[in-house]
Amino acid sequence: MYFLAKFIGPVLGFIYEFTGNYGLSIILLTVLIKLILFPLSIKQVSSTNKISKLQPQLKKLQEKYKDDKETLNKKTMELYSENGANPLSGCLPLLIQMPILFGLFGVLRMPETYVFSGNLEAVKLATETSFLWLGSLSQPDTLSNIISSGPSWLLALPGIFPIISSISTYFSMSMNGSAQQGGNQMKAFSYMMPLMILWLGATFASGLMLYWTVSNVFQIGQQVLIPKLTKED
Repeated sequence: MYFLAKFIGPVLGFIYEFTGNYGLSIILLTVLIKLILFPLSIKQVSSTNKISKLQPQLKKLQEKYKDDKETLNKKTMELYSENGANPLSGCLPLLIQMPILFGLFGVLRMPETYVFSGNLEAVKLATETSFLWLGSLSQPDTLSNIISSGPSWLLALPGIFPIISSISTYFSMSMNGSAQQGGNQMKAFSYMMPLMILWLGATFASGLMLYWTVSNVFQIGQQVLIPKLTKED
């Protein structure tokens, strides 16, 4: 996904020219990406609401065809299709964000290439400046940023941002409801995704976890506000 870094990097660099703060620039970039994806979020919430309204009919189908899984799956998909609902839509924003996440991974891994066009002095000034409890946004956020001494295995455990990212990912997926209504596979995904974020968060640049955390918080806010804005019955 490094080809996306060629587009994301200059945008991050442009924002940084105005803010002079690498962490704040990542936050503003995150908000910009979420605003671009906002129409998709509206569609996702709308589809999720439709699925919620179909629950009584789905339960009837499950009772009627409890001994015939093949027919149950067929009738369930027919019901979804007739009502314009998509059980996968709840996880779609997360899936679409994955290429962006990998693109941003390339940007934060090689800012001298994608953000600052070879200006090593600017790279050092931006990436090595502390942000909150982090000494550098180019390094992973582990417990070593909080605990100064201890066993190496303890210091290497995920820090604050990976933990917050994991928790916010779980709540974001749980709030939309589709993951819980999409069958066992989608339920498993709603648990596996946060664990994956927690595990990867201890190895990825902390700037990447900053992006993911802000993105999730923004997503949760959208899931609360969109139904009120669209005024769906």
